[in-house]
Amino acid sequence: MSEAESALPVQRIDKWLWYARLVKSRSLAQKLVAGGHVRVNRDKVTAAAKPVRAGDVLTVAVAQRIRILKVLAPGERRGPAPEAERLYEDLTPPPPPRDSAGGAGGEPGAPAHRAPGSGRPTKRERRETDRFRNGEG
Repeated sequence: MSEAESALPVQRIDKWLWYARLVKSRSLAQKLVAGGHVRVNRDKVTAAAKPVRAGDVLTVAVAQRIRILKVLAPGERRGPAPEAERLYEDLTPPPPPRDSAGGAGGEPGAPAHRAPGSGRPTKRERRETDRFRNGEG
């Protein structure tokens, strides 16, 4: 390590994740790191005490997303969100565009598009059908 690199301030990765507001608590940050969900410069990290410094690129799997962050500065405290956002540059690519047609093959959990009047009958329509079948109609 050169003198310029050793002069850069370093910080524990779990503390930095907490200061940057990626997790709600330091213990959750430690679990995230120990679980293998964090990489520093493409190397998987399993120790919460791993130091990070400005210029490091973190890949973090958090909240069912993968975020790529470039560390700009170590944190001094867990402050408000605008202050936390100054600690990193978000390099995460934007999500792919959503299919405007919807329906099958779209986002999981998204309701399928259905033409008006198609699909399951309403209670009123079921009663009319029952009356027709029974010859009451």
